[in-house]
Amino acid sequence: MVTEIPLAQNAMRKTLLGSGGFLLLLASSLSTFATQRPAVSPQRAVLNTYCVSCHNEKLKTADLMLDKAEVDHPAENPAIWEKVLRKLRAREMPPPERPRPDDATYDSVVAYLETALDQAAEAKPNPGRPSAYRLNRSQYANAIRDLIALEIDSALLLPADDSGYGFDNIGDVLTVSPMLLEKYISAAASISRLAVGDPSVSQTSVDYPIHPATVQTERENADLPVGSRGGIAIRHEFPLDAEYVIKVRLQRGKDATTIVGNSEQRELDIRLDGARLKLFTVNASDDDLEVRAAVKAGPHIVAATFLKDTVKSEGILDLTGNQAFFEGVGTVSIAGPYGAKVPGDTPSRRKILICRPSGPKDEETCATKIITTLARRAYRRPIKADEIPTLLIPYQAAREHGTFEDGIRMALERILVSPNFLFRVEIDPPGIAPGTAYRIRDLELASRLSFFLWSTIPDDELFDIAARGRLKEPAVLEQQVRRMLADPRANTLVSNFVNQWLYLRNMENVLPDPVAFPGFDENLRFALRRETDLFFQSMLKEDRSILDLLRADYTFLNERLARHYGISGIHGTEFRRVSLTKEERKGLLGKGSVLAVTSYPNRTSPTLRGKWLLENILGSPPPPPPPNVPSLKEDQDVRNLTMRQRMELHQSNAACSSCHSRMDPLGYALENFDGLGRWREGVDSSGTLPDGTRVDGPAGLRNVLLSRKDQFIRTVTERLLTYALGRGVEPTDMPAIRKIIRNAASNDYRWSSLIMGVVTSVPFQMRRAGYRDHI
Repeated sequence: MVTEIPLAQNAMRKTLLGSGGFLLLLASSLSTFATQRPAVSPQRAVLNTYCVSCHNEKLKTADLMLDKAEVDHPAENPAIWEKVLRKLRAREMPPPERPRPDDATYDSVVAYLETALDQAAEAKPNPGRPSAYRLNRSQYANAIRDLIALEIDSALLLPADDSGYGFDNIGDVLTVSPMLLEKYISAAASISRLAVGDPSVSQTSVDYPIHPATVQTERENADLPVGSRGGIAIRHEFPLDAEYVIKVRLQRGKDATTIVGNSEQRELDIRLDGARLKLFTVNASDDDLEVRAAVKAGPHIVAATFLKDTVKSEGILDLTGNQAFFEGVGTVSIAGPYGAKVPGDTPSRRKILICRPSGPKDEETCATKIITTLARRAYRRPIKADEIPTLLIPYQAAREHGTFEDGIRMALERILVSPNFLFRVEIDPPGIAPGTAYRIRDLELASRLSFFLWSTIPDDELFDIAARGRLKEPAVLEQQVRRMLADPRANTLVSNFVNQWLYLRNMENVLPDPVAFPGFDENLRFALRRETDLFFQSMLKEDRSILDLLRADYTFLNERLARHYGISGIHGTEFRRVSLTKEERKGLLGKGSVLAVTSYPNRTSPTLRGKWLLENILGSPPPPPPPNVPSLKEDQDVRNLTMRQRMELHQSNAACSSCHSRMDPLGYALENFDGLGRWREGVDSSGTLPDGTRVDGPAGLRNVLLSRKDQFIRTVTERLLTYALGRGVEPTDMPAIRKIIRNAASNDYRWSSLIMGVVTSVPFQMRRAGYRDHI
């Protein structure tokens, strides 16, 4: 016989109908049941009584069917109970209009569910089974750089990658089409010719344009000479020792023919690795602005810039009266090679040609050494003896009719199109039963670690430690993680992880309306991106707490960005660390790039900003909008209304209000910032969250977010694990996430603690066996 639940709880149960309230009653009931021995568990008793009192009505909230859920055995259905946990933590259950339990009740239910799920996961790990990963475009370029010391622009060789779960390194979406396969074949041929050198290569011309909305009044790059202004510095890979033609075209207006700023005589300086090739006096034409020079093979810096003078920079106005095209260098073209005879000495050739045959008898021995060394690093594993004959086939075929280096080039080309290079494949141990969780091999762990922290192949030190089977040792693994985080290659955590997580890559495509934002130029776009890159790099380098993302009292500015923010005393184009005294600029919420990518071209959007905060900071995304919901009005009727008045009008639609009541108050708090992050006064930035919490301005919003730091920390950890694993986080991963967070708490949630927690987690170190392996 089941003990009765107190009448007060029955009343509360009724009030919470449809909200998952039986879970909330559970906590207050546990003490009642603790001293008794009911026929069924207290959790099931609460559930049964709830359903009886509701006349067997199904308990459903936000697609959660809870009437048949096993509350006394949460581990049997982690997908449901992890959703319930997320809603309980965010206080989204019960609905706002219903009475709510106190925080202690919430916390006790959360603790019960977490403990049950975590204990089950500890007893029976389920690390998941990732797909075979194709290298994405960024990883491909980095792998080429580290394999053969060659910098390539992969965007010119390969199409953009699809994204999943917010990132472009997700195995399930990195598919291979026939078109992509052709691109890989073409890229491998081009790269191998450039790396090894091919004297028969055709002459080509490569253009390096400068966006016409770039203001060229100052020295913008450390590779440009002191005393110059504008222009461009290019790192160009010259394929052979030969002559090349460097040609400069000046900036044109909209008609593509009118040179901007040709009313004054100026001096154009063209340099190679800092040495002047020629100084031109520029008048009205740029027909003869070219120089032919002998250049050694390999990477070199080509610079084209004007000597700094007192001439005021000119521009052409667009139809709105805004300066849209600025005087300066427009395009630099590099053509060649001409008169090439030998490949020359380059970093790539030194990396590849690790031996030189003394005669025909030594060639195959040397070729075997070169090719197996390349394959070992490219495939990220030792090369077996029975693989060597296959690896040598392209070399032997090319050597029959060509030179030794022709053979090496063809062997390299074959390696670069091998699935062993293009895919990260993990093979189950022989004889293991399907569904069994097992620890991956050290070499596979090295690959996971390297692509997580560096977005590239393991270096020699990491590879050698893994090959000796020592990477699994905790002390060795931690030493390698710390070494890798101190390496400049760890900045890919900013460019690839952070910039995708927070949508900062979208800065490249931000196109502000010139009427609404007449002061926008490409210098500002660059500065906004550079600020957040340097900010996050400092977070990693100084191993700061992830909470400092919200509360840090410093940033990085140059003169252009400081002027945009209204901060005085900053001069020049170089970025420097600046302490912030104004509360509104502190942390992520005051970064112009964040504010720009969450705005429309002509105005701010409280909804976009609120949605961004819910998804990326609080980890509680709103559901997709219902079908046929009207967008925000833009017609004559609302033209004179403020943004808040228009949003409130939109919320009057019942279909819109449930989600907008969560998003908009968060977005209102950032309304003092315009669509490019400039501060503006006289704006109502207050709002009220569904739970009654008041939010007012960026500082108030930051305090609210810090008061809910657990949600923020969990969100960062989930995103980091998603990126590290190259797959979406599953309900069975949540115990690992909670363990990472618990272990990082004693170290104030520093980046190294979270990263080390990810690296030592069950999903990162283990894998579930499948029925068969395939690519």
